[in-house]
Amino acid sequence: MLSLVLVPVLWWLSSPGLLLVGGDSVLEEAEDLKIEILHRPFICHRKSKFGDLLLVHQEGYFQNGTMFHSSRIHGDKHPGWFTLGIREAIRGWDRGLKDMCAGERRKLVIPPALAYGKEGRGKIPPNSTLTFVIEVMEIRNGPRSHEAFQEMDLNDDWRLSRKEVKEYLRKEFELNGQPPNDTLHEQITDNIFNKEDQNKDGYLSSREFTYKRDEL
Repeated sequence: MLSLVLVPVLWWLSSPGLLLVGGDSVLEEAEDLKIEILHRPFICHRKSKFGDLLLVHQEGYFQNGTMFHSSRIHGDKHPGWFTLGIREAIRGWDRGLKDMCAGERRKLVIPPALAYGKEGRGKIPPNSTLTFVIEVMEIRNGPRSHEAFQEMDLNDDWRLSRKEVKEYLRKEFELNGQPPNDTLHEQITDNIFNKEDQNKDGYLSSREFTYKRDEL
């Protein structure tokens, strides 16, 4: 699982695009993830993105239609929070729940590679294709913490240089078992600074890092 300190960086990344097929209610993504919009509210004030905290109700089914879990039936019967895009949930959720509105329901058909793979987990057998019906109840901003900023700020000058961001990316990729990729790190860094360096001075201040652009 990616470290929570990586959350602020993941906000700046784009998820794989969704391809619209067969009308406006069915979406299909690479690797055979299938997404069907069951309900979308008429008014949508914001759409979910990587780094957001989502409060969701969910039902999970095997391919034969047998339910293996429902947040409305099992446990405390309350919806649960998770952070989108940092592998707190299976990859099929991270990819399939982007661009959702509060009150929206989707049906995800998730192949094993984006669920629990060849090993399975608990009551989930190996190589299981799973179906989830998920309703997003609430979307909140995830925290861009000062602690994360301080970890990235290697020379303690209260601003982040391109070099510091790239070094942070390199370490986080290695920590999570991914080989360094200088070209990718450069592209990510370009994207970060294009979006977040508001005064275009070549650095990210603590305020530019901590607050989203629409909050400044």
